[in-house]
Amino acid sequence: MLDHERVTIHTGSRSRLPVIVAVHSTALGPAAGGLRLWHYADWRDGLTDALRLSAAMTSKFAVAGLASGGGKAVVALPEGVKLDAGRRREVLRDVADVIDSLGGAYATGPDVGTGPDDMAVIGETTPHVFCRPARLGGSGDSSPHTARGTLAALRAVSRRLYGTASLNGRSLAVIGLGRVGAGLARLLAADGAALTVTDIDPDRRRIGDELGAVWRAPDEILAADVDIVVPSALGSILTGQNVAELRCRAVVGPANNQLATPEVADLLHHRGIIWVPDYVASAGGVINAITTELHHAGADAAQARVGAIEETVGDLLETAQRLGRTPARAADELAARRLSAAAPR
Repeated sequence: MLDHERVTIHTGSRSRLPVIVAVHSTALGPAAGGLRLWHYADWRDGLTDALRLSAAMTSKFAVAGLASGGGKAVVALPEGVKLDAGRRREVLRDVADVIDSLGGAYATGPDVGTGPDDMAVIGETTPHVFCRPARLGGSGDSSPHTARGTLAALRAVSRRLYGTASLNGRSLAVIGLGRVGAGLARLLAADGAALTVTDIDPDRRRIGDELGAVWRAPDEILAADVDIVVPSALGSILTGQNVAELRCRAVVGPANNQLATPEVADLLHHRGIIWVPDYVASAGGVINAITTELHHAGADAAQARVGAIEETVGDLLETAQRLGRTPARAADELAARRLSAAAPR
């Protein structure tokens, strides 16, 4: 059953590509979420992504205590299609038209395949955009804040497992060295963590070399003998099959939709492996952007909210242990309570 407030599917007048915007909830405030520009075998796979990711954004904002609802935009690129600069601008203008037509019900920011410069193009048409470049008055690249928020979540897990928030000497496997993953790996290295890393792009091995990390093949790293696995790339990395291969004590990372199915959270719990819901661990970037650009608070307030992820995760782990349930269920229940308490809009 569809529980979204609004789903818009529009063929771009310029690009002729499908633009999908899913507004899951505006109970806490206008919806917000990133624009994903990605290749799909079928455009309906992009619709599935938009529906799942927008629902996760609702939970992300609710658990973080932000007055925003969940949304997501997806442009489904056919396999093999490459966008030159002119075609990319057409796509972004098509997205901007759709967002503007919603009258403020949804604001977009960067996601997989997009960045601050793309938000600047969208901002030429609609004000309902965040993470524009700093030179244009926006909050810029959200990835450093996402990395810092994930680090806060990792510290909470370290305190739960080892009695200290320090990650010095802990072994972590970082899967994916894109903007967020590489930034997080650098923060972890600075904290004294022993790193094992991977990426589907072999050229990113140089990042691992810079940090003195061990490099593992992407299809091997999940089974690495480490304290914590840190998914930092695309989703569905944890399946009913590979959970049995894990040798870590926790999985905490910024990648979206880490579980292939919701039941995987129970499998992890049964194995005694802590899994912090991805929408909690990855919230730092959007918390910073929403707080500064849409809620107009100062940088100090935004950073305090990002740092509060450590307390949020600590509370969720405490609740989960006290009630004998998974952290995922504890987070979902917290989000549901905050949504049900919100005044109808």
